[in-house]
Amino acid sequence: MSENLLALMQQQMVEIIGAHAAQAREHVGKGAIAPRILEVMASVPRHEFVPAELVAYAYLDQPLPIGHSKTISQPFIIALMTDLLDVREDSTVLEVGTGLGYHAAILSSLAAHIYSVEIVEELAAAARRKLAALGYSRIFLKVGNGELGWPEHAPFDRILVCAASELVPAVLLHQLKPGGRMVVPTGVADAQVLTLVEKSAGGKISMKEIMPVRFALLETES
Repeated sequence: MSENLLALMQQQMVEIIGAHAAQAREHVGKGAIAPRILEVMASVPRHEFVPAELVAYAYLDQPLPIGHSKTISQPFIIALMTDLLDVREDSTVLEVGTGLGYHAAILSSLAAHIYSVEIVEELAAAARRKLAALGYSRIFLKVGNGELGWPEHAPFDRILVCAASELVPAVLLHQLKPGGRMVVPTGVADAQVLTLVEKSAGGKISMKEIMPVRFALLETES
């Protein structure tokens, strides 16, 4: 597939994300994704982060399988989660669930440092190779149980969880800085909701349900 066609498809994906955001206004509380996030999603090559046989589908607004019963999330959901996270240029971000590294690449274009944990060793290895080949140097990866975070580098300004947990993992709450934000899918398999968690400067936790979603469950054993 030609680079020109892929670029056109990528631009169409960004336009669809914008339209989807407007339709989701009632759930989200606003009708647009921050322009800087859309700019990043227009530049990070999603087709590099899907299996070769799915390159033609890379810019559809839908999740795609990446192996090991995992998926790369729907572009709109990635944009929404990133928008809710409100990443700053000096933010240190923990990502739980690297997959093949696409969301980490998005985040690294917005934040200072990304620490990403993936429980499937094969996916982590593939993500490490891909991110290095594409020149993403501010992303640090490890294989492990994401529910335990990455205590050596905690606390984090922002935490993004790309798998669902019935409750917000307590360890991750502990690793979130005062004044920080976490975005995490919560709930049982058929009743998940995207949840925004905020920790005040004094350490008080507040949670807001954003909209229904469907994610793979957070694994705690490889």
